[in-house]
Amino acid sequence: MQAIRNLGLALAVLFVAGCASFTDEASPNLPRNAQWGIVPMINYSQTPQAGERSEQILLSVLSSHGLQPRVYPVSTQGEQALMDDNERLAGALEWAREQKLDYVIAGSVEEWQYKNGLDGEPAVGISLRVLEGSSGRVLWSKSGARAGWSRESLAGTAQTVLDKLVGALRFE
Repeated sequence: MQAIRNLGLALAVLFVAGCASFTDEASPNLPRNAQWGIVPMINYSQTPQAGERSEQILLSVLSSHGLQPRVYPVSTQGEQALMDDNERLAGALEWAREQKLDYVIAGSVEEWQYKNGLDGEPAVGISLRVLEGSSGRVLWSKSGARAGWSRESLAGTAQTVLDKLVGALRFE
């Protein structure tokens, strides 16, 4: 009976692990009390505003890990609203230098959708980078993807992915 229970548990763990994928790069030790900032996430997915949605979730996840970063101010009017994500990112990195931020968290959304089919599972793929504020040099990068269960939301799945990504950062 115990062997069947152990086999069932092992199969369940393998099944759940098969629904998520993360790269594994060690983070350098980063000072928690440094000046941190968040810049716009580039949206490579087919879903409009997935970058903005993930930025908001990222902000709350960072807060739960003890960081209170400054956020690049978003304008919904004028030319900035029509800019390409890469142009917005370039402007945001310039803003980070002007603000004298030590570290900037940037990233991209590769997937943000409900899969087709009866279950309509949420699928999220996100990459994060920690950049040196003054130079823009990449200090750390990690990607993660997850397909949630049929009753989960995209936001909940994204929060799980972002929490795992941010959890890989080592703070002093």
